[in-house]
Amino acid sequence: MSSPVSTERAVPGRPGTATQALQPARRAVIFDLDGVLVDSFTVMYEAFAIAYKEVVGEGPAPFDEYRRHLGRYFPDIMRIMGLPLEMEEPFVRESYRLASQVPVFDGVVELLTTLRARGFRLAVATGKSGPRARSLLGGLGLLPFFEHVIGSDEVARPKPAPDIVELALDLMGFTPEQAVMVGDAPTDIASAHGAGVASAGALWALSEPDELLAAEPGVVLRHPTDLLAMCPPVPRD
Repeated sequence: MSSPVSTERAVPGRPGTATQALQPARRAVIFDLDGVLVDSFTVMYEAFAIAYKEVVGEGPAPFDEYRRHLGRYFPDIMRIMGLPLEMEEPFVRESYRLASQVPVFDGVVELLTTLRARGFRLAVATGKSGPRARSLLGGLGLLPFFEHVIGSDEVARPKPAPDIVELALDLMGFTPEQAVMVGDAPTDIASAHGAGVASAGALWALSEPDELLAAEPGVVLRHPTDLLAMCPPVPRD
């Protein structure tokens, strides 16, 4: 198992080490979905290309720019990129059609199984819509691991606002100090910071992690199971 990239990356105004940021009092982990639990980028690229061709027309779809905004709700990305909101319908349609081709990252099932065995309660807070996220996780056999799967359409303000992380905390009955958010995008880290939750940056899907690191996650991880070193068994009450 690989080691965290850095266990000393301090977030201003927050605990300065991984052992402080992810102390044993943690009882919950909130995960982003795409790029953290599942490797959806190939399917996402195909769905985006089809939607672009149907709505905009011929020519290369600007997927690289789209990917820079991942973590946000799809309609918000379209507004930022100046693309038609009508792209959402074919993008969602194709995403459902191709969902069976989305692989789970190596180490994720081991991570989730161990966290649950250690007494952690788990949730997903994703840029996807709630129904699409739950459908994808259900098809991959991961849905039973999570108490709650929350989509960007189910909060007033999606990431980078803190609303989705705060809702996960409220649903599980935890304070910010009892949870950690794992994400691969600056929007995930910003959402965690805004909610007062410790953050862990996931590097396993990133070829260029500079933007994620610039968001100053409290801890950065190379492999999903690296998180286990920072999540000892939850003390029995």
